[in-house]
Amino acid sequence: MIFKSSTTEIPEVRNVPSHIAIIMDGNGRWAKQRFMPRVAGHKRGVETVRDVVKACIERGVEHLTLFAFSSENWRRPEDEVSKLMELFVMALEREVGKLHKNGVRLRIVGDLARFGPQLNRLIAEGETLTRNNRRLTLNVAANYGGRWDILQAVNRLMADPNRQGAVTEADLASGLCLSDAPEPDLFIRTGGEKRISNFLLWQLAYTELYFTDTLWPDFDEAALDAAIASYQKRERRFGRTSEQLSETVKEP
Repeated sequence: MIFKSSTTEIPEVRNVPSHIAIIMDGNGRWAKQRFMPRVAGHKRGVETVRDVVKACIERGVEHLTLFAFSSENWRRPEDEVSKLMELFVMALEREVGKLHKNGVRLRIVGDLARFGPQLNRLIAEGETLTRNNRRLTLNVAANYGGRWDILQAVNRLMADPNRQGAVTEADLASGLCLSDAPEPDLFIRTGGEKRISNFLLWQLAYTELYFTDTLWPDFDEAALDAAIASYQKRERRFGRTSEQLSETVKEP
């Protein structure tokens, strides 16, 4: 399916976002506040993912993209990175069957070459098992960076021996990790930081941004509803004026 680009066409605006993208920030601080190791916060964060996936299904969200591990997160202490990889393996082993049972399609997007063979095997198995599910598509961005995403799309174009003429926006967009998903309607970042941290740089061009101080392990259905309610109050103009939107609404 080809989805509209927000810079070349005006996408459909729905009351409930079709696609929500989330930076799940604050796991470590949540654990620190409770005098627990940082990994405890990440473990609790996995439970929040389960709850948010369920809530998105119930509200009619069709695509959910979660930033689980950025290409810059390798800079963290080696022990923490190792534990995060172990947690990733454990989450795939325990959660994929539940996702499949609930009609969720799982996709892992990012540069997977740096992950070990066990993790790559579990990713492949999970994607294969759930590939025909349509209730919700869950994209998990792992070893992902927005600049990397754009660069790898450009490199694909350069490697095409049949490539001719100037590169169009559609050409480049077709090589991005989420080329078969609509652009996010709503971006949420938990944990109080107010930046997008190299996440979906191309795709967030006209996405509504929502920042909350709530730490990811505490992000529940009510917090999700608050983000969606904020989105519903936004005027999504896509370059147009408010007057133009009013005229569109009046049209029979």
